[in-house]
Amino acid sequence: MARAAYGVFSTLDEESGGAGKRIGSTLMGLFSRDRIDAKTPEQLARMRVAGLLVGRTLELLRESVRPGMTTLELDTLAETHIRDHGGIPNFQLVPGYRHTLCTSVNHEIVHGIPGPYVLHEGDLLSVDCGAEVAGWNGDAAFTCVVGGREAGRPEDLALMDDTEASLWAGIAALKVGDSLYAVGAAVEDSLTASGQRRGWEYGIVEDYVGHGIGQRMHMDPQVPNYRVSGKGPKVVEGTTICIEPMVTLGDQDNEVLADDWTVVTSDGSRAAHWEHSIAVTSAGITVLTAIDGGAARLAAVGATYSSLD
Repeated sequence: MARAAYGVFSTLDEESGGAGKRIGSTLMGLFSRDRIDAKTPEQLARMRVAGLLVGRTLELLRESVRPGMTTLELDTLAETHIRDHGGIPNFQLVPGYRHTLCTSVNHEIVHGIPGPYVLHEGDLLSVDCGAEVAGWNGDAAFTCVVGGREAGRPEDLALMDDTEASLWAGIAALKVGDSLYAVGAAVEDSLTASGQRRGWEYGIVEDYVGHGIGQRMHMDPQVPNYRVSGKGPKVVEGTTICIEPMVTLGDQDNEVLADDWTVVTSDGSRAAHWEHSIAVTSAGITVLTAIDGGAARLAAVGATYSSLD
């Protein structure tokens, strides 16, 4: 579940030597909470249990999505699976929210509320899920085309794939001792390169960011999905964070609907959202919410995988 940004990030422009095009992007509040809560090996092992439950729940949902079902049916399926396997749907622990998933369709970016909406073939669906197991949390999301890739518009497939690729670029940028802000730079660079290859420019949503995770789902630090100025906090041994790029086919401007949760694109363009919970040690990276711990995709992007299993 994405976190609303409460800081002021200065994004770089070309004149200041940055690769980004935005100048002085202002987010809500004053950015100062950048403390990273390091985890011990024993704590990381517990987080892997929670992460695996989230990963397996999302795998079940990915296999179950079909035209004609409602988003509430998906939510019920997820809650049953999580509780049957010893977990608690941690989205339900967020004040004011009572569902297991966020289900965001087409122009909805994040925090869509499951309900009576009937999924149609060709819908672009983002599913965000979290679980708590024995006091430790996992959080992840994926985007899919309802009815399978063959039902998707070419531009939606590109958006979906390029957003996922940017997530893995951000994950690969994590290294103990380096700046956490390398993550956002890698995400943005990936999306910029993908857009250039396709002949368009993606909108990278700035108002919502990734976050730390551990004994609470939302913890410091914030993890921006785009290049920002400043060194930022250093990644330490046992860092656990969620990286979650939210990307649109149009402008990144957005608004919240009257339900006070659902975030939509202002221009009506479609959006994608991918997320994983990640642990970083000097031995390498573990994607806590990936079934294989991220081994295959990390190898593909040249990053070092470290097993907790």
